[in-house]
Amino acid sequence: MTFRQFAIAYGATAAVFLTLDAIWLSLMADRLYRPALDHIMLERFALAPAIGFYAIYVLGVVVFAVTPALRQRNWPAALGLGALLGLVAYATYDLTNQATLKGWPWPVTLADLCWGTAVTGVSAAAACWTTARWGGRAAD
Repeated sequence: MTFRQFAIAYGATAAVFLTLDAIWLSLMADRLYRPALDHIMLERFALAPAIGFYAIYVLGVVVFAVTPALRQRNWPAALGLGALLGLVAYATYDLTNQATLKGWPWPVTLADLCWGTAVTGVSAAAACWTTARWGGRAAD
């Protein structure tokens, strides 16, 4: 993967993931998360850890889902790899909370697993398609 392809893949992944996640969180914060987790939620989210999460997570999506699929210019493969990565990552967070925190609600875990799977798969597929279209030929 060339630097240009990496930059396009990273930017496309970030744009899609951040947009979709912002929509999800704005719709679900008061419907799902606040009723279930209000007793442990901050009034306002902490910006630095959020930036850290998104920067690292997008990197993971590019490395583990977009790059392998881009070699064959195969966005459906990126969709599948991204979905699997999303499931693993969100399961790590939610199931660890389920195992270690009193009263961690199953509806939050199940919603997060579905959301993480979907948003990561879609973001990876969109980034693969965009990079294949605008990034030039792959350098193997």
